[in-house]
Amino acid sequence: MSYALRCAARSDVGLVRSNNQDSGYAGSHLIAVADGMGGHAGGDVASSIVIGRLSQLDSETPANDIVAALEETILDANQAILRRAREEPQLAGLGTTVTALLRVEGRFALAHIGDSRAYLLRDGETTQITKDHTFVQRLMDEGRLTAEEAERHPQRSVLMRVLGDVDSEPELDLSLRPARAGDRWMLCSDGLSGLVSHQTIAETLRDVADPDECADALVQMALRAGGPDNITCVIADVVDLDAMAPGEEAPSTSPEVVGAAARTRNRPTSASGPAARAAALTRPERPAAFEDDDYAEDEEPPRRSRWPALVAVVLLIAVIAGGLWAGYAWTQSQYYVTAEDGRVVVYQGVSQDLGPIDLSHRVETTDVPSADLSAVTLQQVEATIPASSRPAAEEIVDSLRDEASRTQLARQQQEEAARQAALQQQQATPAPTPAPSPAPAPAPSPTTGG
Repeated sequence: MSYALRCAARSDVGLVRSNNQDSGYAGSHLIAVADGMGGHAGGDVASSIVIGRLSQLDSETPANDIVAALEETILDANQAILRRAREEPQLAGLGTTVTALLRVEGRFALAHIGDSRAYLLRDGETTQITKDHTFVQRLMDEGRLTAEEAERHPQRSVLMRVLGDVDSEPELDLSLRPARAGDRWMLCSDGLSGLVSHQTIAETLRDVADPDECADALVQMALRAGGPDNITCVIADVVDLDAMAPGEEAPSTSPEVVGAAARTRNRPTSASGPAARAAALTRPERPAAFEDDDYAEDEEPPRRSRWPALVAVVLLIAVIAGGLWAGYAWTQSQYYVTAEDGRVVVYQGVSQDLGPIDLSHRVETTDVPSADLSAVTLQQVEATIPASSRPAAEEIVDSLRDEASRTQLARQQQEEAARQAALQQQQATPAPTPAPSPAPAPAPSPTTGG
């Protein structure tokens, strides 16, 4: 069989974000999605770098170990991100997820890190192929959260593994899978999978045959659900070229690049319908320029009473004061977990301050030493992990305590192993033989007096 990919790629900035930090790629041999992070000036850079490096595989596809080639390219992209962060300190902390699928004839190599996802539609059934590298996924793996609880968990977006400016080597999930004609692959960022249910994704992938229309439909669903994040979707249908009907159009070989990698920062959303109109109503509009009424030169403009203006000012002050109080009250219903003085601590409030007003205070210093957390987890904690309630904050602390305990146990086992090895070496070394003591000198003979 001779295989090809019929692809479609879409990326939308969403209804809340001001720039697109996602990047996507759809080519004849490669499809990939990267969701950047690191703030307004960093996420788009990181996702663009990794998509730029991966795109080279689309034209220079290796014939042998495609899994190793995919892994090497992603790790090379990670080094490029680190160099960029060193060269431009304002980009410190930038990073990105990546989910990529590389095809060579009848095989696919899949690489994944972060919380972007890969889905496979085969024989009418859609399966999520990748596993999210998130805090809540770890809680699910430990049996402490159900799938339904994870969907509503306030820390569902906290990542445990990413590419980028973190103090650890990236650990990729890698696999080799057979290609099969009729399969449909879909890669997406969490801006889609976090808002559209698995059942809806599965129905759309199954029912909308055209890849372009299917990608458009999925993006619009995420926008109608609120679109708070960037949304990126890449769809690829596996086509058997030998089995194509006469006159059927062959898949395009021209790659499609979307999102930040296509230099589409700050482009307007493609949202349509009530959700888009509602979002537009909430956006501030530019004030109209003031225009004086036209009066004759000798005519004095009519005097206006100042009472309506005063009433408006009083009402405005009341509204602002009420809003500030409501906002402050909300902040005090929030919590966050961070690290201070070598310990994990819990704060009530939010981590930002309002001028001289503190919006948080410490409520607990835990027994969890921050030094025993992994580098990735420590970075997340130092950046603060928000919680919507005190029990949610305690749940986060319990998970961090478990990780610290595992680190301590591993260190104790290493120390015990080193102690046992030293003891065995000491026992195996023979003790030195003491030198013989010199014989005592003979006593002098008594002398007889004459």
